[in-house]
Amino acid sequence: QVQLEESGGGLVQAGGSLRLSCVASGGAFGTYALAWFRQTPRAEREIVAAISWSGGRTFYADSVKGRFTISRDNAKNTVYLQMNSLKPEDAAVYYCAAERVVTVQAMSVRWSDYDYWGQGTQVTVSS
Repeated sequence: QVQLEESGGGLVQAGGSLRLSCVASGGAFGTYALAWFRQTPRAEREIVAAISWSGGRTFYADSVKGRFTISRDNAKNTVYLQMNSLKPEDAAVYYCAAERVVTVQAMSVRWSDYDYWGQGTQVTVSS
């Protein structure tokens, strides 16, 4: 059983930056693909970014390409989301998720494929 705990959310002005972190415990961290999703009260949960077990493959939603960067440090059991040039439409609850995988490059962009979830961290962007 893997437990995920996010941190780093908060209030930032448009154009600013935040770095989200997610620490995993309770499992073999290196055997999971990891992702960040976000959700607002008016929208379904959507993927923001994903990273493979090896870290060699990543995915970004079109809306965040060039502004957000996902990375992982398996030695620290941590995945990060660096968010730059934030926009008001980036405001949401951000969730960290882990997907059990059997190949180093595997990862999914579907929330239903992810096995474990954090509680979420709120990101608010003021205009």
